[in-house]
Amino acid sequence: MRAGVIDIGSSSIKLLIGESHGDDVKIVESLKNLLPLGQYAFLKGRIPQAIINQTAGVLQKYKDVLKEYDVTNVSVIATTAVREAKNRDIFLDTVFRRTGLKIDVFNAGDVVYYIDYFLSHKLKKTYPVREKNLLIAELGAGSLDVSVMEQGLALFNLGFPIGTLRLSQFMANLDGSMQEVHEATEEYIENELLFIKKNNPGLSIDDVILIDENYSIYIQNVLPNKRRDSDFFKFKANEAQEFLNRLRQMNPEEITNTYHIPSEVSSTIVGFATILNTLFKLSKSEHVFILEASLSEAILANLLYKFEISESTNKLNQLISVAHFLCRKWGMDLNHLKFVAHLSEQLFDAFKDSLGLEEDHKAYLLLAAYLHDLGMFINNRSHHKHSEYVISSLSLFRLTEVEINIIACIARYHRRSAPLKTHVLYNSLAAAEQILVQKLSALLRIANALDRSHRQKVKKLQVKFNANGDAAISVTSHANFLLEKENFLEKKEQFEEITGNKLTLTVKVQD
Repeated sequence: MRAGVIDIGSSSIKLLIGESHGDDVKIVESLKNLLPLGQYAFLKGRIPQAIINQTAGVLQKYKDVLKEYDVTNVSVIATTAVREAKNRDIFLDTVFRRTGLKIDVFNAGDVVYYIDYFLSHKLKKTYPVREKNLLIAELGAGSLDVSVMEQGLALFNLGFPIGTLRLSQFMANLDGSMQEVHEATEEYIENELLFIKKNNPGLSIDDVILIDENYSIYIQNVLPNKRRDSDFFKFKANEAQEFLNRLRQMNPEEITNTYHIPSEVSSTIVGFATILNTLFKLSKSEHVFILEASLSEAILANLLYKFEISESTNKLNQLISVAHFLCRKWGMDLNHLKFVAHLSEQLFDAFKDSLGLEEDHKAYLLLAAYLHDLGMFINNRSHHKHSEYVISSLSLFRLTEVEINIIACIARYHRRSAPLKTHVLYNSLAAAEQILVQKLSALLRIANALDRSHRQKVKKLQVKFNANGDAAISVTSHANFLLEKENFLEKKEQFEEITGNKLTLTVKVQD
């Protein structure tokens, strides 16, 4: 079985074709074309038409290569440069029209999603990934994408605009001596990365793992005594400091001549060394692990081995783990949120067919159920509006911007008014997405009403339908249910308006 990945990065476009070889991926073809997408996207905000045309030309050649190898299982991705370009839509449309290739634009969460699974697969015999609290960083030309994992489950993921190309551009714009430029760059990187510790003071990290494909292979050129026998190795703090000290004394041309490092690498390797040194400040360990690998390899391995199918920590569980972390971090009532999610799932299963819902929609409802009170961190007043804003700002892996906006809107409408024409985020959605928001938020309103007291009084829930399609919810409870009944009567109106059917509630008292 073969698969292919085309990776449109900030400084190059790459093609990898591989096949399964036991537990490993055997690369049968690897091509790379340097193209400065990030140079324009980061400085000018747009990718010029000439670069778009060159990109389409390279991709057409890659298509021909894929055909030669008889590869049809292909993923085409783009990262920071395309994602941040103001003319992103034009770029994607032009490439599609000229090549027929549809590009999946990754956010930070998408990157670390694949990296996390790849790491577990790659290191399953050498390192207990699922037993550790890890900070995993993937370094690219445009960004450093970071994921914090607790025993295999994600807590959060962030993208930092400190990729090596960006740092090179940043340093070039600083007006000072070489020493002053390096000091300012270190301060800049440290201020970015230490945000993780400042914003999560109780965070405990066992190890930091840096995923890098471009720079670590040249460590031995600079530090000839640094020996290793695999592409996964420990790098100690004193070694990292010596590595940086040697590089920062030279300009790129001197680095190339002294250490026999390609010019396209020597121009940005100081940024890599500075980031590497800063990573030591995020854990108590005296070393950082480096894995010489790439995002392309991670995606290729996923295409060949289907990690999500074989792993117990699947996409939804990872997303719920992130939701749990956010709720704990911001002091939400997690017992209430878990219970509302539990009731939401039961209601979804009961009304799925009558509402015309698909199984994939359940994830939107569950995430909205966990996150609907996040806005209380800002203010209890109008917290549903604050929740919408907070959720829409999140980077949730393998969810598109539209999907995140759907979840944000479902959470917003768990209380107060139904959608109005003045609600900007809701009205940015397509008509089919708007009605989906109304259906799922109607279920969330009912689930939330059934735990109005935050005391988890429902012990059993059943739904029955009559011949007219009217529905009766029956709950069993051991406690006074008056508050919940009153709130249910208020919150059921949206459901009845959407369905055109009556909804009633009966309460059975449990001795």
